[in-house]
Amino acid sequence: MADAKVLEAQKWVNTTYGSVAGYQKCPEDGKIGWPTMYALIMGLQKELGISPVVANFGEGTVAKLAALGELGSGWAKNKNIVKIIRHGLFCKGYTGGYSDTGYFDPDIVLAVKHMQSDMGLSQTGTLQAKVFKALLNMDAYVLTAGGSDEVRSIQQWLNGRYWMKKTVDIGPADGHYSRNVQQNLMKALQLEIGIAEADATGNFGAGTQAGIKSKAIVSQGSSGIFVQLFSAACVFNQPIVTVDSNGDTFETNTVFKTTFDSNLATFVTAFQRFSELSANGQGNYATWAQLLVSMGDPDRPVTASDTAYTITPSRAARMRRDGYQHVGRYLNEASSGGGSKMLEEGELANIFAGGLRVFPIFQDNGRTLSEYYWGNGYTHARKAHDQAVHFGFNRGTVIYFAVDFDATDADMTAIVEYFRGVVSGLGSRGKRYVHGVYGSRNVCAQVTKETYARYSFVSGMSWGFSGNLGYPLPPNWSFNQVKEYQVTDGTDTFWLDRDAHRIGSDPGQGSVNRPVEPADSFVNYIQSLYDLATAYGKGDPNQLVMEYIRSDIYDDATWRGMIGKVDAGFVSYVNEHNLTIWTEFKDPFTGQYLGPEHMMATANGQYLKPNPRGDISLGDVAGWGGDLMTLYGEWRRDHDSYASGVTYINDKMGKIGVASSFSFTDLVEDADGYLIAQAVRGGKTIVEAVRDHYQGIGGLTRFRDYMKQRFGGTISEAAAQAKKILTDTPASTDGALLVSGRAYLIQKFGGGATLMPHLLPGGQLDDWCNAFANNLAQHASTETLRRAQYRANQQRFLSSK
Repeated sequence: MADAKVLEAQKWVNTTYGSVAGYQKCPEDGKIGWPTMYALIMGLQKELGISPVVANFGEGTVAKLAALGELGSGWAKNKNIVKIIRHGLFCKGYTGGYSDTGYFDPDIVLAVKHMQSDMGLSQTGTLQAKVFKALLNMDAYVLTAGGSDEVRSIQQWLNGRYWMKKTVDIGPADGHYSRNVQQNLMKALQLEIGIAEADATGNFGAGTQAGIKSKAIVSQGSSGIFVQLFSAACVFNQPIVTVDSNGDTFETNTVFKTTFDSNLATFVTAFQRFSELSANGQGNYATWAQLLVSMGDPDRPVTASDTAYTITPSRAARMRRDGYQHVGRYLNEASSGGGSKMLEEGELANIFAGGLRVFPIFQDNGRTLSEYYWGNGYTHARKAHDQAVHFGFNRGTVIYFAVDFDATDADMTAIVEYFRGVVSGLGSRGKRYVHGVYGSRNVCAQVTKETYARYSFVSGMSWGFSGNLGYPLPPNWSFNQVKEYQVTDGTDTFWLDRDAHRIGSDPGQGSVNRPVEPADSFVNYIQSLYDLATAYGKGDPNQLVMEYIRSDIYDDATWRGMIGKVDAGFVSYVNEHNLTIWTEFKDPFTGQYLGPEHMMATANGQYLKPNPRGDISLGDVAGWGGDLMTLYGEWRRDHDSYASGVTYINDKMGKIGVASSFSFTDLVEDADGYLIAQAVRGGKTIVEAVRDHYQGIGGLTRFRDYMKQRFGGTISEAAAQAKKILTDTPASTDGALLVSGRAYLIQKFGGGATLMPHLLPGGQLDDWCNAFANNLAQHASTETLRRAQYRANQQRFLSSK
């Protein structure tokens, strides 16, 4: 919305200085932004005798202003400068008075005092050079949306105590931890440890590190300025999010304080554990470093690494001797920088033989914003999938897709769209692999928030990236890259990045080409898991089994919103008993490799959120409904080459060997998950349900039974249910969640501008839904032939005995 006073300022500054050399006109739209502030700065420079003017409030401008002395009540030596002050105050949100005589009148004095109070400064009502500079920027000095009162109180304290120091500018007081706030905190610490004002640059150099070690170490019982600065750093890095043994998420927070008390020690201990530091509750050097800069102490003990160099047997042995347990390697050869970064044939065998685990990285340049868009993410994901399959990476492997430049908040829209393309690309290849993100703290946090990246690989050693300044470690971090160095092993040299690894996050892969076990082994696994669930003594054992198997991939915010979180205590209990999540087994009836994680997520959804007769539910979204939504998104994405939705379903849905988000194995897993859940709801244990399905003849009748139990056994009802899942809002309390989830899934695979199903012209939606129903019926019909063949084979076997 346009502001009349901002528009007045824009028109005045353009009219007054439009012909000045170097001046850049601002838009006259009544909306405050940097172009308007730059215009006022350039006008000020003209009045100060600077030529040509530039869109920057630099040291020269500050020096010229300082030479004028303090500008205060009654000052009128330059009427245009006073008018710039008045317009700046209005643009900043303060009332600069309504007299435009060019006189520093009482209204301006009052407004300046108000602004100084908000900044945390003494209310003198006069404008020193630094205060003038702070007037003409886009920082806010009042609490803004999402800001913290605790953070704002620290911002005001930093401003009030340090603003007159040579290298310290007045920072924002908006309640948000940001790059400027981080820099002011660092400069304050440098000043307090004795670094000269001119040298307090905010860089975490050798002098700062030495000063912290010798003067700033604090612990319980300490008090004074270093506790204040340390607790401020703690507040900026909160909350620490942890999950207890019952799976409940809670936050650990602290407050700005002068004395290091037991509450601060509790927070520090939680922070150290989260950051993979020695948890002693003390403000030692390693903790200071981790609070202040993204790489923390780059020489602290770490167990992970990544490299663009081939791992030979001797290199693997050297890395293991140096304490490394994980190494990140590239699935592809990046096209910049020269040389090959890609895994070589046989290299994985060297890695595993050397006692190391591997986590795969995909990067194709990735160093400019122009490379980040939906289509590129989609293409990269499919390439990454194919390369991972080529090297034999097991189902469920996390692939880290790289953002290898200093992406700012303004770039995040494009970055997120790229990762939505990644999600769609991996989904179109059958959901075998899971996406992670490599980048700055901010990139990792935003990509995780918007696309549910499983884990974050943080580029912490790029400590100067804006996305690493003023942002805490993302809660889902798995690896944090802290230092690059050259390893010398005899005559061999190679470069290696040191990475911290968070225990309990991504374990990487200790093998590839894991043999796919038959269904009999899967049934035995379910029995073992069920026995542990019974021994656990809490909750429904059937539900616990479903939750455990889905816990690694299907427990993000979306799934928790649909069907609730898993029991984290049981997950830990199972892991302690040396069982892991089963990711693949061979279906005895089709010969296809099925994914238990997707199947049990479907079963869990149907078990907890069953569909009312003739209606839809969130349990459907956990299975067939969600897959139909993503397939719809894919069709709209491919609409230029697939005008007919009927043809698209006929070509893409439930087809063996055809890549889509609703492949044949997806359809089998949806059907089996539904039928297993129904059997458990009918009184069977999950062991009995799984055994009957895969060791009995359940798999021979899965599509017939699925069609009958879920869709009433008719094509018309299946089509009606498809139309409901794509368009209706259920009357239940879950209705709004289903609608938002539908939009998310469709847009994730089709793009943000995807035409929603209810807006399809003519009878296209009906045709789509009928095609879905006919597809299901065709699978049931084909299954009849398979049953006949199965019985014939059994009869021949018995006759031969």
